[in-house]
Amino acid sequence: MQHSAASASTPYKILVVDDDPDIVELLEYNLRKEGYEVATAPDGRKALEVAPQFGPDIILLDVMMPHLDGIAACRELRAMPRFKDTYILFLTARSEEFSEVAAFDAGADDYLSKPIKPRALMSRLAAVVRRDLEPAGPQSDVIDINGLRIDRTGFAVYQDGRKITLPKKEFELLAFLAASPHKVFGRDELLQNIWGNDVFVLARTVDVHVRKVREKVGEHHIQTIKGVGYKFNADN
Repeated sequence: MQHSAASASTPYKILVVDDDPDIVELLEYNLRKEGYEVATAPDGRKALEVAPQFGPDIILLDVMMPHLDGIAACRELRAMPRFKDTYILFLTARSEEFSEVAAFDAGADDYLSKPIKPRALMSRLAAVVRRDLEPAGPQSDVIDINGLRIDRTGFAVYQDGRKITLPKKEFELLAFLAASPHKVFGRDELLQNIWGNDVFVLARTVDVHVRKVREKVGEHHIQTIKGVGYKFNADN
């Protein structure tokens, strides 16, 4: 997110992207009532224009929209360095042929089904803000293992001196596994530790993130234990 603290003087900024004006009006009203600063866009293409100017901390993104759909817009937002860690939540109608895996593959953090229940959405957003403000617990700053150097303070990974940039969740997944080499973690356990109770995601989300980490740091670092889950491979 763009800032590490929220106060009355620095409210969280939320960009609402949806082509249904009634939904936009509903969300904008409820978000402003909770103290958020709000900007809106009617489609993905416009969202890509508004986002760099507005600098949102959270983006609510409809899936089916004209000009540029939510999945494509999410990919383009994630390609912008300033939005690589911005919290993106998809809004999806139940009747849509919506693939959660496709959404997470594009870089989404979560999704919420329509019709939108304002109270449930506000609770979800409050949890996001709360997690963002919570100080990290004590942990080893650097892990050196199997040719990788994982700097938890700098959110950086180095292999043979070469820096590898990972989005926040991919980094957290790699660091979590590397902190307990040879220990096998099930998908549910990884979801609990990396995403937490407040975020509703699928077990397949873990598979998507593991695949992305492997593409960047190498296939051999994370080992699949068939029918169980994953472990970090500490053997050279």
